Amino acid sequence: MGPTVSLRDRLRSAEPLYGVWSTIPGPIAAEVIVGPGVDYVVVDLQHGGAGEADLAGMLAAIAAGGAYPLVRPRSPAFADIGRALDLGAHGVVVPNVDSAEQAVAVAAACAYPPAGTRSFGLLRPGPAEPACIVMVESRAALDAMGDLVRVPGLHGIYVGPFDLGLSLHVTPGDAHEPVLSAAIDTVLAAAEAAELPAGVHATSGTVAARLRRRGCRLITVGSDAGALTAGITADLAAARADPAPADDDDDY
Repeated sequence: MGPTVSLRDRLRSAEPLYGVWSTIPGPIAAEVIVGPGVDYVVVDLQHGGAGEADLAGMLAAIAAGGAYPLVRPRSPAFADIGRALDLGAHGVVVPNVDSAEQAVAVAAACAYPPAGTRSFGLLRPGPAEPACIVMVESRAALDAMGDLVRVPGLHGIYVGPFDLGLSLHVTPGDAHEPVLSAAIDTVLAAAEAAELPAGVHATSGTVAARLRRRGCRLITVGSDAGALTAGITADLAAARADPAPADDDDDY
């Protein structure tokens, strides 16, 4: 059973949404990360391991687990956005949107005529009115924020701090780096003024909590691959610890 309230309705509320980034392909991997309290899962086609052929099964597994299945398409191209929606995505998190003009085209690709330009060809169950979230990942997008957040048909703004850091010539991904931190605050303030929810890509729950306190409402707590790596690293460290942790005796 999928979510009973539309994602667009949830985004209009003041409550934060908590999600996970999916980079490991396959419906089993997607099903595993939909735990209690996970509001959304973003399947990453731009930098993740999944391809278009994986989408139908992964999106169905995410929806069956009760979370909103979202997709980051490979690009802001009309066809890439449409395919993700046709395969059952409840929304898209669109990368590399550098201007208000690009945002207009992206929003149009998410909506059927007369509101937009989306072509009809739904292959899997999905909402007739999906959510359109655009990513801010460049100095050009940052400079265009005042106009970008006013584009009709957008339902959220999402900062990609790695590419944005690269564009600003500072340490990518470090939300505490002064220049990048100020840029994030600029995006959050512009989104708030336009009454749009905003998020910033986080690499852990601790970082996500700090960003929530700064005003983020799309709270990505981390990724499946990151959590797997961190969990195995921690378990290996515990297994090799000498002396062993004191509570080990309780396990046997």
